[in-house]
Amino acid sequence: MRFHTLKQWLDWQMVLHDQAIDLGLDRVAEVAHRLGIERIATSVITVAGTNGKGSTVAGYENWLYQAGFSVASYTSPHLRKYNERVKLDCDMVDDADFCLAFEAVDQARKQTSLTYFEFGTLAALYLIQDFRPDYAILEVGLGGRLDAVNIIDADLLHLTPIGIDHQSWLGHDREQIGFEKAGVLRAGSPVIVNDSDPPKSVLDEIERLNCDRFQLGKEYRVIPLQGKDFLWRSEALEFQLTAILPGVHQVQNLAGVVAGLSRLLQLDDYSIGQVRDYFRGMRLPGRFELVSSRLAGRLYLDVGHNQDAAKALAGSLAELGNQAGKIVVLLGMLEDKRADWFVAELKSVVDEWWLLSLDCDRGLAARQLSARVETTVHVEQLFDTADNAFEHALSSLGNEDIMLVTGSFVTVELLLRTLSDSSPNNS
Repeated sequence: MRFHTLKQWLDWQMVLHDQAIDLGLDRVAEVAHRLGIERIATSVITVAGTNGKGSTVAGYENWLYQAGFSVASYTSPHLRKYNERVKLDCDMVDDADFCLAFEAVDQARKQTSLTYFEFGTLAALYLIQDFRPDYAILEVGLGGRLDAVNIIDADLLHLTPIGIDHQSWLGHDREQIGFEKAGVLRAGSPVIVNDSDPPKSVLDEIERLNCDRFQLGKEYRVIPLQGKDFLWRSEALEFQLTAILPGVHQVQNLAGVVAGLSRLLQLDDYSIGQVRDYFRGMRLPGRFELVSSRLAGRLYLDVGHNQDAAKALAGSLAELGNQAGKIVVLLGMLEDKRADWFVAELKSVVDEWWLLSLDCDRGLAARQLSARVETTVHVEQLFDTADNAFEHALSSLGNEDIMLVTGSFVTVELLLRTLSDSSPNNS
C-alpha cells in the first residue's frame, strides 16, 4: 500500500494533479472502468443544483433508512472529518476502509492523473458498490455535466434551486449555470425540479431528453401552515409534514424530497404518520445550526456562501425576532465568491459585521474581504484567527445577542475547531 494513514493519502492527493479543479469525465470514467464500477446500488439518486443539496441528501438518507432500506450517500465538502463524505447506513466510513479504497483507485489509475475530488469520488463509488445498498444518494460537487459524479447513470435526478455560484467554471448567469447543472439528466429519466422558476435552459434540456418532470408549483405544491408545518400536495397524494432542519428554506428542501420519494416508491402504501416520522432525527451540521458554546448569547453556524443562501439566512434571522439584542455576523469567504452580493442580502437584519481571514486555498484575508464589502456594509472588526474572533465574542456579546458564523465551509470548520479546543474537556 502506498500510504497507511488517511491523512497521508489526502495530503498526497492534493498535489497529485496539476490543477485543483479539472472538469471532464474522460479520465475518471477510464479509471472507474478499470475498477469495475458499474451498478453501485439497486437505485441511484443524483442530487444537483446550487442550494439545498446537502439538506436534500440528508432527507432522502434519513427517510429511506428509517423505512428499512439499506442506504449509502456521498457528499462534499466535509466540515470536520473527511469520513463525513461517505456514509453507509448513516454511519461514516472509517479510516481503514478509506485507505483500502484509495489503494484500489491508485492501482487502477496506473499513470492517469486525478484531482483530489476525482480520487475521492472514485473511492466513494468503490465503497458504495462494495456495500451494495438498496439506494445510493450522490451529491454533485460542481456543476453537473462535467462533474465526476456524472459518470453514474441515476434512476432519479433531483435538481435543487439554481443560483449564481462558481461562475469561473459554470458561466455567469442562471441560464448558463442551469445548462451545466442539467447535464446530469438522462433521456426519459424521472427528474424532480424543486424550483417553481427554474432557468429556461433546464426546462429545455428536460424537454429535449423527454424526461419525466415533477416540478414544484406544477406537479406538486407546498401550502404553508403554522410554524414549520406545511401541506404537501400532488394530484394523487397529500401529506401534512413538519420541516425538521432549522431555517425558513427547509420547508422547500423537504418538499422536494417527498416529491422524489413519491416517484421512487408507492408512498400511498405508507401511513401519513410514517411519511412524517421517517424524517425525524435528521441532522445536518452547519446549516443554520444552533451550537452550544460559552457565549452569553446564541451562536449559529451556516456554510452558505452565495446570494441565494444569504437571502435564506436573512429570512431565518428575521424569523428569530431578535428585538432585545443585536445580530452579529462573523464572515469569512473565498476569493471567487461575490461577497458584496452576499452581505447585501443580509444587511437589513444584521447590526454588526466582523470579518475573518481564511488561510487556505482561495481564502481571502479579512482586509481583502473588507475592501469588497465596505461600500455595502460598515465593518466593525477584522480578525486573523477564529480564536481571536471567538474570544472577542465572549467578552463583548450579551445574553440577548445572536452571532452567525457564515460565508464558507472553511469558516464554519474554523469555528467548530475553536469551539472544540475551548470546551471544558480540552481545557
